[in-house]
Amino acid sequence: MGFIWSLIVGGVIGAIAGAITNKGSSMGLILNVLAGLIGSSIGQALFGTWGPVIGGMAIFPSLIGAVILVAVVSFFVSKKAA
Repeated sequence: MGFIWSLIVGGVIGAIAGAITNKGSSMGLILNVLAGLIGSSIGQALFGTWGPVIGGMAIFPSLIGAVILVAVVSFFVSKKAA
């Protein structure tokens, strides 16, 4: 059950990060979950585990990490497409 919680929370974090960076409409469900899970790892490694924890992820550092990840990936993807 913990794995499913992590996927759900990762998807929500990825969707919020996509909305903050205005890239949410171009990302699908799978990429939202991946952005949330990978961004969570990045955010917690950089900023620690402060704030509320849901599904094994500290929400605020996870969200910051996901926003950084989405912004960096979208920067490089948009450069290749141009």
